[in-house]
Amino acid sequence: MAESRNYSEITEEILNYSALCEKNGKIDPELYTKYDVKRGLRDKNGKGVLTGLTEIGEVKSYTIDDGEMIPCEGKLYYRGIDIEDIIKGFTSEERFGFEEVTYLLLFGELPTAAQLSQFKSVLADYRTLPTSFVRDIIMKAPSQDMMNTLARSVLTMYAYDENPEDTSVPNVLRQCLQLISIFPLLSVYGYQACNHYLNGHSLFIHTPPPELSTAETILYTLRPNQKYTALEAKILDVALVVQAEHGGGNNSTFTTHVVSSSGTDTYSTIAASLGSLKGPRHGGANRKVVQMFRDMKEAVKDWSDEDEIRAYLNQILNKEAFDRSGLIYGMGHAVYTLSDPRTQILKQFIRPLAEEKGMLQELILHETVERVAPALLSKKRQRAVSANVDFYSGFIYSMLGLPLELYTPIFAIARIAGWSAHRLEDIMNAGKIIRPAYKNVAKHTPYTNLNDR
Repeated sequence: MAESRNYSEITEEILNYSALCEKNGKIDPELYTKYDVKRGLRDKNGKGVLTGLTEIGEVKSYTIDDGEMIPCEGKLYYRGIDIEDIIKGFTSEERFGFEEVTYLLLFGELPTAAQLSQFKSVLADYRTLPTSFVRDIIMKAPSQDMMNTLARSVLTMYAYDENPEDTSVPNVLRQCLQLISIFPLLSVYGYQACNHYLNGHSLFIHTPPPELSTAETILYTLRPNQKYTALEAKILDVALVVQAEHGGGNNSTFTTHVVSSSGTDTYSTIAASLGSLKGPRHGGANRKVVQMFRDMKEAVKDWSDEDEIRAYLNQILNKEAFDRSGLIYGMGHAVYTLSDPRTQILKQFIRPLAEEKGMLQELILHETVERVAPALLSKKRQRAVSANVDFYSGFIYSMLGLPLELYTPIFAIARIAGWSAHRLEDIMNAGKIIRPAYKNVAKHTPYTNLNDR
């Protein structure tokens, strides 16, 4: 049996194959216009193509006046309720809100005090991993990428489910509630395994008390001393709430619908959604924001000098700074233009945390970039641009001392509430398998015999 080949031995071959891919794989961009292809399922104005109906989440970014789209301040509704009112409701009563929002998204109505208490008990009962799961699954193959670890753990949960293929509403709801409950454990334990086995640090596996909220569970299981302040838990809870749902058209939720429409199991569906969220154009953007600001803080000598900050941002746009992508991460959104309501909400809670952590100068730098960058981008994109949720969520996570590896998994801990609601909605309104069309533009050519090529 031949020995396996290492990377260096196959590099030249792969490069040759890659050249073939590029030679024969690129499509003339003009053909997309010729055939009126809705790339990204969007029209020429960037508006999403209508592919379904939902009652779960609504994203509003414009009004219609005499058939004309007029940008407006962004609004986000969960089951028809303005998210700003939801946030005001539970924060004014000094309560955590993620569990209440999860109930609302899943069941379509706000819970009474008794219903909320019972729901929290159900989540607490499900917040337990199978016997030896941490040892046998999470510890055996630690990965540097926590989204990879999380997706692998979700797929493995299939093997521990006595009825994994049943797609009836009661069974899918059970599966979703369990996944919602254990996502914090799968994420944090996966990080702890990586931090120990790959980075050489001490290993901490804390079992959270059942009375903790989801936000508290994350902080309790992550920190060696299990300690956190009330303000830290409150702000993390708000961050989870504003990221729990964002309509049916965002990439990962649309993935949930696409995969659910095939009739497959819950674990395969949620793993696919995680794969979508991992991308830097979606949930992975908050990591890029933090990395960009780290680079900015080294490149910009005077953080209070608006001209120097503007010059750095222009370097980014000209692909001369940071990752040379030309992107100012955290700026702009596929739907929102004038403002992202999630950003506006997070900004209400940031300053007290920045004061507690001694990071007011970093906050002022963020605020300056938020003020300067939209004007630069608007000229380039010919449309209004504002800071999106990733612009401040990453900053919040950095102030909380959360490791960069967990930024996107925390997004997933929040968004699985929305994914679950959409999966259930898809099952209850089952239609055809989602299958958009792709037009083949390759010329038909005759087959050539091997000796004649």
